[in-house]
Amino acid sequence: MPWNEPGGSGGKDPRDPWENTSGSTSDIDEILKKIKSGFGGGPGNGMTLTGVLLIVAAGLLGWWLLTGGVYTVKQGENSVVLRFGKFKTVQDAGLHFRWPIPIERNYIINTQHVNTVRVGYRDDPRTASKTSVPREALMLTSDENIIDIKFAVQYKIADPKNFLFNVATPAETADTVVRQATESAVRSVVGRNNMDFIITSGRAEIGQKTRVLLQEILDRYHTGIQIVTVEMQNAQPPDEVKAAFDDAVKAREDEERLKNQARAYAVQLVKRAEGQVDQVLARAGAYQQAVVERASGETTRFTEILNAYRTAPRVTRDRLYLEAMEQVLNKSSKMVIDQKNGNSVMYLPLDRLIQPSATAPAGASASSAVKVPTIVEQAHKAVRPAANSRSDLRKRVQ
Repeated sequence: MPWNEPGGSGGKDPRDPWENTSGSTSDIDEILKKIKSGFGGGPGNGMTLTGVLLIVAAGLLGWWLLTGGVYTVKQGENSVVLRFGKFKTVQDAGLHFRWPIPIERNYIINTQHVNTVRVGYRDDPRTASKTSVPREALMLTSDENIIDIKFAVQYKIADPKNFLFNVATPAETADTVVRQATESAVRSVVGRNNMDFIITSGRAEIGQKTRVLLQEILDRYHTGIQIVTVEMQNAQPPDEVKAAFDDAVKAREDEERLKNQARAYAVQLVKRAEGQVDQVLARAGAYQQAVVERASGETTRFTEILNAYRTAPRVTRDRLYLEAMEQVLNKSSKMVIDQKNGNSVMYLPLDRLIQPSATAPAGASASSAVKVPTIVEQAHKAVRPAANSRSDLRKRVQ
């Protein structure tokens, strides 16, 4: 029969846990009596006080020994060991032994991890956007303008000892130190430059100067922090005057563009003038060379004629005279005709003989252009046999 059904002796079931409580009560009382008798030191009454103390001491000793012993330092980490609160050594990666607390204590610090601190803004993980922090972002420039500037700073722990004793071990504290030092350095650098320089061409220089000054501040306080990079994320005027500054920036860009165009045009003119100068110089050099060569040729020719004259003066004089007459008569319409011992009249169509040479176009044939010189040569041949002297030739020509 189930224990919760009515029946049994006196309406109670010995199996009912709510009714049969005498056994459990007697067990608890028995344990309490043994403890009291143990502290009382009575023989045969259970555990003594000395035994309890020994058990407690053994437990404390085991716990104390567990605080020491062998531990592992991972790659890229350093362990700063303190003995009785005083610095002892810095241990690299590997297995190391440490005495239990409070004799020795060690702190593991990661020296390879690069941490990032944002100054002037924060990343919102819920919306994946950037939230501006005006208290850090708004700064005053040297020309008394307010600028909204944001930086991202990356750092790592270079000296674990100085970092442990002069900063703190939590990462939040280190971020706070770097953020405050960065804000101070940025305000110092921005305060020495005007707004136009910061917004346009001075972004890289502002970042470099901020990095140098920030590292000097951290080294001055022996923080053990090394700055890796300082990047300017954004630099712009406040929203209230942003439109006016955008117009000013566009005007400066137009000014630079026009200046570049003017410089290019000036360079083009200079190059063109230099080319013309070179051309004139080349022509002058060629003319000089031609004059020199012509003079040299005339000198050589005169020397040859002089030598010929010294050898045969009369023949040379006649030849020179005939050549001169040929050159003169070549450009003249006159004809010299010599007829020996004859009274008959020779018919010569002078108009037809002279017309081709006087009216011949530039592209006329060579046969029509050389008719007059051929007749002149025939006249010379007729003159030469009878010419005994220069005077006789002159009389014949007249």
